[in-house]
Amino acid sequence: MTHCFSRRSFLKGSAAAAAVLSSPLLPADAASSETENGLFSPVSPLCQTQYGPVKGREGENGLLCWYGIPYGAAPTGESRWTAPQEPACWHAVRDCTSPAPAAYQYTTFPLGTEDCLTLGVYSSSDAKKRPVLVYLHGSAATGSSLELPGCELVRDAGCVFVALNYRLGLFGWNCLPALTSGSDAAGNFALLDIARALDWVKENIHRFGGDADNITLCGFSDGGRMAAALAGSPLFRGRFQKAVAISGGLSLADPDAAAQKLAENFAPLAVEDGRSADTASAAEWLLTPGADVREWLCGLEPARIAALGKPAILYADDVVLSRGARSAVPLLLLSSATEFSGFVRDDLRPASSAARAYAVKYGSALCRWSSTEAVAEALGGSAPVWLGLIDYGGADSQTTIPGLGSFHGLPLALFSSESSYSACADLSSAGAQALSARLKQVLAGFMTSGSPSWDAWTPQDRAALHFDADSETVCITLNSYPDTQESIRAAMAADTSLSAAEKETVEHLYFSGLSF
Repeated sequence: MTHCFSRRSFLKGSAAAAAVLSSPLLPADAASSETENGLFSPVSPLCQTQYGPVKGREGENGLLCWYGIPYGAAPTGESRWTAPQEPACWHAVRDCTSPAPAAYQYTTFPLGTEDCLTLGVYSSSDAKKRPVLVYLHGSAATGSSLELPGCELVRDAGCVFVALNYRLGLFGWNCLPALTSGSDAAGNFALLDIARALDWVKENIHRFGGDADNITLCGFSDGGRMAAALAGSPLFRGRFQKAVAISGGLSLADPDAAAQKLAENFAPLAVEDGRSADTASAAEWLLTPGADVREWLCGLEPARIAALGKPAILYADDVVLSRGARSAVPLLLLSSATEFSGFVRDDLRPASSAARAYAVKYGSALCRWSSTEAVAEALGGSAPVWLGLIDYGGADSQTTIPGLGSFHGLPLALFSSESSYSACADLSSAGAQALSARLKQVLAGFMTSGSPSWDAWTPQDRAALHFDADSETVCITLNSYPDTQESIRAAMAADTSLSAAEKETVEHLYFSGLSF
C-alpha cells in the first residue's frame, strides 16, 4: 500500500510526521543493518527500502554503493511544477549498480531526464548507526549527484553518504503565478525535492547503516546556498540536525521580480506557439494565474525550457524560505582563498591581464566573505556557526597552485580524489594528503558532535580557522576573520593597477548580478 501526500500536506507536514509505508518482502538472503530485535547484521548490497528492494555495487574493503534509488515520482506533465509525490512501489529487485541519469539540463546541448528524483547511497558492510551526510551538488542549473562520490568520506569520515539529484534550472525554480497561485505558493520546487529526499533518508537510512536521527545537510556552491538557506527554513525543522555550506553564500530572490523575468524569458515561446501576438502581451499573459498558462507551460517540450537559461533561485516565498530567518541547527561554513579564479579563467570575453588579475583578487575576497562571514551574520544567533578558510594553494599559502590558487571546488578535491574538481590540481604531496585527512576529521567531528572543535564565530571575535599545508605537514591557525565587505571595497577603490574606467569594466564583466 502506498500513501501519497497532497501538495498541501507535503508542504505543511514535517519529516517526523511522515507515514511509514509498508513494503514488499526482500528475498531471504537480503540483509539490513538493524534487525527487528534491535541487533545489527552486516549491510548487504541487497537492501530493502520502503518502496522496494534495491541491489547495489560492492567495492573494496566492504564499501557499498547504490545509484539511482527513486525517492519521488517523475515530475512530468501536470506534475512538472508541483511538490514531489512518492514513487510507485516495486517488487522485483531494482538494479542500482550503475549511475542514474542527471536531471534535465542544458549545457551546450540538452541532456538528462525529467524523471530525476533519485539519490545515491554510499556505505560499508560494517556500518552501524553512522552519522549521515546528505550532499547537494553545485549549480542550480547543471550538474548531478556524481559531483562528489562518497566512498572516501565513508571510509575516512565514518559516515553514510547520500547524494541527491533534484530538479534544475527552470524545472526547479519557477515562481510564475500560474504555478504558485494555490494556498501553498512556493516556486522553490528543487527545495521541495530536497525535503522529500530527506524524508526518504529519515525512513530508510537505518537499513544502510545510518542513524536517521543524525543527518547533516551539506552543499557546495549553489548547493551550499541551499544548505545555508534551509538551515533557517521552518519547513525543514527536524529533517536534519546540522548543516555544512561550502563556497555557497546566501541571498534570497524577490519572487515578484523573478516572476517578471521568467515571463520575459518564456514570452518568445508563447509567441512561437501562437499564444500572443508579441512578446510584451505574452509576458502579460504569463503573469496571470490562469489554468491556461499552467496547461501551456506543463505541455512544453523540456528542451525548449532548458535552453532558456538559469533562473533566479531561492525565492523568499514565506512558505519554504523567509527573509531574516536564523539557523536552527549548528552550521559550518567553508570557503577557499581564490574562489573567483576559475570563473575568470573560463570567461572568454576579452579583458587585459591586469583586469583579470584585479577580478581574481577582489572577486575572490568578496566571494569568500559572502560565503562565510556574510552568512554567519545573516543566520547566526540561534545556533552556533563556525568558519573555516582554506588557504592552501593561494597567494599567501605555503604551497601555491599555479594558475588557480585555492580554487572554487578545492574542498571537494580534498574530500575525494574522484570528485569533479580533482583534476584541477595535483594533491598527491604529503602535505596535501595530510590536509585532506584533517578536513575529513573536521567533518567527522562535526557530524558526530555538532562542533568542529574550534571557537565558534561571534560578531565580537569573528573567529575563523585557516587551513594550509606545506609539502609535508598541515598548518592550522585561528584568527579573526580578516576582511569586511567595506574593507574589500575600500581596497578596490585604492588599487591603482586599473583606471576608474577599467574598474567599471571589471564590475560589468565579472561582478554584475552576483550577490556580493
